[in-house]
Amino acid sequence: MNAPLPEVIKQHLIDPEICIRCNTCEETCPVDAITHDSRNYVVDADKCNLCMACVPPCPTGSIDNWRTMLRVEAYSTEAQLTWDELPSEKALGVAVGDATAEAVPLAAEAASAAEAPQAAASAGADLVPGSQMPPWSAAHPYVNLYGHRNPVTATVAGNYRVTELGTDSDTHHLVLDFGVTPFPVLEGQSLGILPPGTDAHGRAHHARQYSIANPRDGERPGYNNVSLTVKRVLVDHEGRPVRGVASNYLCDLKKGDTVQVIGPFGSSFLMPNHAGSNLLMICTGTGSAPMRAMTERRRRRRAAGEGEGGRLMLFFGARTQQELPYFGPLTKLPDDFIDIEFAFSRVPGQPRRYVQDAMRERAGDVASLLQDEATHVYVCGLKGMETGVLEALRDVAATHGIDWAGLHARMKAEGRLHFETY
Repeated sequence: MNAPLPEVIKQHLIDPEICIRCNTCEETCPVDAITHDSRNYVVDADKCNLCMACVPPCPTGSIDNWRTMLRVEAYSTEAQLTWDELPSEKALGVAVGDATAEAVPLAAEAASAAEAPQAAASAGADLVPGSQMPPWSAAHPYVNLYGHRNPVTATVAGNYRVTELGTDSDTHHLVLDFGVTPFPVLEGQSLGILPPGTDAHGRAHHARQYSIANPRDGERPGYNNVSLTVKRVLVDHEGRPVRGVASNYLCDLKKGDTVQVIGPFGSSFLMPNHAGSNLLMICTGTGSAPMRAMTERRRRRRAAGEGEGGRLMLFFGARTQQELPYFGPLTKLPDDFIDIEFAFSRVPGQPRRYVQDAMRERAGDVASLLQDEATHVYVCGLKGMETGVLEALRDVAATHGIDWAGLHARMKAEGRLHFETY
């Protein structure tokens, strides 16, 4: 009598060569199957239920890798943490009686497992506050043109501080030129920077992700360049001294220096292109980068007589006016072009005011935008702002008779509510 065949699984793996360590997958996973160390993000085969919740939010596609495995031979998280690249597919063989036979790839079963029950996928999608679909009128993005194995070299064309001297926020506007090497980007996309050198274990530093701060036609119109908004990191979230590897490297670059770049990344946090679309933008600190890109895209088109119409409203938060990037240029934009509300949380002698407070104070204008089906909402900044912004939108909707639960679901389904937090 033959013994039962070993269990075959479709093991979920993360490609360490493409992953930019943005932590989106770990935050999204509803069963805590994803963990990480200073080197890799990994998936525990014993916990993963193939719900697919982590797949749509991943900006690089590194999360979407699978191996047909015998469960007893599944890669452990300890093994995955040592990888520099994914292992190749292995032939799957099982012993049957006294003979050895190739196991059926179980393609149909694997596909069914990877797709997972619709209920599980829907439950996973509910964990993400914003949409993973781009606006219907967004331009088509190019992604993953360059990776860790084939980074592109960019030359520093400019490096300018955009917060006042003497403040704790040393934030820089960095311009990178790609020469004749193609690096097409859209507003809302990001790229990865490969810092030189190695970590404490002698391994090359992994990439750090930065949002692109310029419109699609370049920081300098008509040139093959991009800009980034980078804050020098000198303390961690607990206030302990630390020297951020990539941020300090970038902030110290001089004109003419070169830097290794991968990407572009991102296929959903994109701006609409149709006439009459409104942009409601909410950001803090360096989260202003994609908002700057979208606003400048609209400003240039308006200057050229090609404006799409539609309203622009920006809620921008920082500790103080002096620590707010691009404060001067923002104040020069005409009121009939964009409605800007600043929120400062550390002004001496004044109560703390955050973007969600400003949103409630401007509830009438926010509600008017929410009631317009042409409105697209973009939120970018620290992860902690998500809850506050969602609660503010809920409260604004409630005070104006709007069913926020229903509107929230529709905006996600229609690609009109986007979060990019870190």
